[in-house]
Amino acid sequence: MSRKQLLIFLLSALILVIFNNVFLSTFTRTSSYYARQQIISNEEVSPQRLFDKTWKIIGKDYYEPSLNNQNWSRWKSRYQGKIKTDEDARVAIDSMIASLDEPYTRFMTKKEFEELATSINSKIYGIGVNIYSNSGKTEIFNVMPGTPADLAQLKQGDIIVAVDGKDISGMNISDVATLVRGPENSVVELTILREGKKINKKIKRKEIKIKSVRSSIMDNHIGYIKIISFMSGTTPNEFIEALQSTKDTDSLIIDLRGNTGGLLDNAVFVADRFIDQGKIVDIIYRNGYRKTISAQNEGDYFNKPIVVLVNGASASASEILSGALKDAHKATLIGRKTFGKGLVQKVVPLPNQTGVNVTIARYLTPNGTDINKLGIKPDIEIGNEFDFYIENKKDVQLEKAKEILSKK
Repeated sequence: MSRKQLLIFLLSALILVIFNNVFLSTFTRTSSYYARQQIISNEEVSPQRLFDKTWKIIGKDYYEPSLNNQNWSRWKSRYQGKIKTDEDARVAIDSMIASLDEPYTRFMTKKEFEELATSINSKIYGIGVNIYSNSGKTEIFNVMPGTPADLAQLKQGDIIVAVDGKDISGMNISDVATLVRGPENSVVELTILREGKKINKKIKRKEIKIKSVRSSIMDNHIGYIKIISFMSGTTPNEFIEALQSTKDTDSLIIDLRGNTGGLLDNAVFVADRFIDQGKIVDIIYRNGYRKTISAQNEGDYFNKPIVVLVNGASASASEILSGALKDAHKATLIGRKTFGKGLVQKVVPLPNQTGVNVTIARYLTPNGTDINKLGIKPDIEIGNEFDFYIENKKDVQLEKAKEILSKK
């Protein structure tokens, strides 16, 4: 998977079949409140008014004052009195946002805004697979254990070619996800391509109980915690449970590979379990105001050897955590260079039950490093860049982590 493909995956992550609890943004603490409380505006306004409100919010809050070196008022002038329908508003807003030439600021339709709240609440009705677009084909890259998809024996690498008899060739991920999702206990029929053969699978949809953290003990003395995403509102509690389950080990592996980010609060919460004092992250806003978020751990904190596994799909909140632990010399980073998303977004509810995700700041690691588009280089570089899930092959990154910790 190339970096361009990963960016497309990052931007599509919100609308995966079971959402994998990820979102393209690292949110501010304020926007965490918006999302967790599901504040969706019930105000109804005209399409023209919706455009005007979006124009005003971006013009006021966007992190880069020149808004990509343009006169922002030209957009209001261009569309004044010309927006009559919801589709007119969406096209105009998307065109305006595209002029920023920055991939993370985006308008969210009513459906997309509802899905954001759903992904944070971790309550999904579906079959239990993650999908992404691979060279124009809809491919399964993960099947969650114990889900309807797992029971139907779907596999990583299966290509979905039809849903309920409808050919999905050329269809985007969002539309495929809409076809696959549906009411609990309803049935969806998938036609998949596996090793050149077409297979039909009838699968009953169920509530998918999503865990964003899982843990185990390796080699009898090494704790292992994989944080799948920082998006869920339950991530802090899940992480504490994982720490508790591995407390009797000598050391810890934190696996952030394939974790494309989520809520800033969640990344800070996890970092605070390991950093007893000092900075966790600096947030730099539009006006140059710098907000330093520091460790606030007043009790015991984890003080055993730690390895953090990262790769080219570790982004956003994953980079806040790994950058903080690296700069504080609390962990050894192993794997491949991270994605490089050093921007912060805020979700703002808009009328007509829509919203806008607007980039409001950039962030620096505790040492003052701007990682945007650059990523974080691990202490030990080894393995593949974009392995999300490793099946039926040796996990050289994980084996290296165990080797390092065994020596310590």
